[in-house]
Amino acid sequence: MPTRERQADDILFEAAILPHRSLSARGQRILIGLFGGVSVLTGIRFWLIGAWPVAGFIAIELGLAAFLLWLHQRSARQVEWLLLSSEAIRVVRIDPAGRKRETRLATGWLRVELEERPGRVPGLLLHAPGRRVEVAAALGDAAKRDLAQAVADAVRDARHPRFDNPQLRQVEPLRV
Repeated sequence: MPTRERQADDILFEAAILPHRSLSARGQRILIGLFGGVSVLTGIRFWLIGAWPVAGFIAIELGLAAFLLWLHQRSARQVEWLLLSSEAIRVVRIDPAGRKRETRLATGWLRVELEERPGRVPGLLLHAPGRRVEVAAALGDAAKRDLAQAVADAVRDARHPRFDNPQLRQVEPLRV
C-alpha cells in the first residue's frame, strides 16, 4: 500500500492487481519433494545399470526445477495499485524485490483503452497527453475487461461528479 497519508475521501477509486498463483508455498515444497523422490529413484536405477553420468544430469535437472519454481513463487510478491483521485490517477508498482515505481496521469485528459491483440489477452492502456501506460498485465481477459470498465466509469464519475443536496429535493407536504 502506498505510504502517503491521505484522507478517506481523497481516493475515488482504488484497485490492487496481484498476479494469480495457484501453487502455494506448501504445495511447492510437496511438488519439489515428489519430483526429488522420483529423480533420486531414477538416478539410482541408472547408476546401478552403469549409466552413472545420467545421475549427475538428473541432479542438475532437479536443482534447475527447484530454482525455477522459487522464481515463480517470488514473482507473486509483485503488486500494482491504481489510485484515482479527482486530480490524477496514480499507478504504483512494487516489484518482487520491494522497489516502488509510481506514474501519475492527470484525470482531466485521461482515456482508458482496451487494445485488442489477436490471439492474446488485450492490453489495458491509460492515455494522457504525451503518455501511455499499460496496466494490469498480470490479469486475464475477463478480469482485464471488468477492470477497464470499472476504471472508465470511475474516471467519468471523477470528471462529472453528482451532487446530492437533501435540502433541495422535492419534499412532500405533511398530511394530517
